[in-house]
Amino acid sequence: MTKRSMRIECGKYLAELGTQNKNIIALEGDLKDSTQSVQFGDAHPDRYFEVGVAEQNMVGIAAGLALAGKIPFVHSFACFISMRSCEQVRTTVAYPKLNVKFIVSHGGISTGTAGTTHHAIEDIAILRSIPNMTLLVPGDVTEMRQIVKASLQHYGPVYIRLCAGDVEDVYTNNEQFHIGKATKLRDGDDATIITTGIMMYEGVCASDILKQKYGINARVLQMASIKPIDLDTIKKAATETGKIVTVEEHNIIGGLGGAVCEIVAELGNASVKRMGINDRFSDVGTSSHLMKIEGLTVDEIINNVRSLVKN
Repeated sequence: MTKRSMRIECGKYLAELGTQNKNIIALEGDLKDSTQSVQFGDAHPDRYFEVGVAEQNMVGIAAGLALAGKIPFVHSFACFISMRSCEQVRTTVAYPKLNVKFIVSHGGISTGTAGTTHHAIEDIAILRSIPNMTLLVPGDVTEMRQIVKASLQHYGPVYIRLCAGDVEDVYTNNEQFHIGKATKLRDGDDATIITTGIMMYEGVCASDILKQKYGINARVLQMASIKPIDLDTIKKAATETGKIVTVEEHNIIGGLGGAVCEIVAELGNASVKRMGINDRFSDVGTSSHLMKIEGLTVDEIINNVRSLVKN
């Protein structure tokens, strides 16, 4: 498997899409090198607007462009769009269901040493609770490209959450993303691992080790589409395996784990273990160091699956 930067590849891909579709416009909040929207600006300077450190205003501008028939892609860090601009995202974009796309980078704790102010461990919970919002969290470059393309074909607000670091390639030519659907990456009837975002790689590795070392066949579902979420596939996993471990780079409250628990609780036929940030602010450090501290590792996924299967 090969590591690549979703940010760099996303910037490149959006610039390509901008050549094909003249209605695409990119807006940036003074982070063009970090978000890699700079690539769209270099390719299409007449359709690129640097708004500066004024995220709320940027969302309002995007709303106006959408009303004029354009397809604005808003770029910033996840923490700034989901929290600093939350009212504008909700009331100015989501309420009238405008065709605005948010490509946010540095999701989760991938900002690492930038510290708590720049970590985004609440954004999925916030955006998931806003009506009319589509929330997508890719796990590798291939899935990201499919998600950006799908967002163009979907009318309405879309929040696409990227990480800051390089990520392993997991998707092959066989996987195809669809809004509202999970992607099954491994089969298994002993337990189910449901991942979102970059935890996809750890989920697949854990499943492979569980099978080879412990004889446990763990199904892996990549839930890049958090909203709408794949109700049928989750219900099927609960019924067929009875044991579910959710893994996310987000607070365990209100994110993927919360969404899965809401569904499974109505069925009452499965046990769920949520893995993520345990409702606390993470320390300052490299993202890889923080992931270990928060227990978001292959070994911890294996331990949690084994513990559930034993019970």
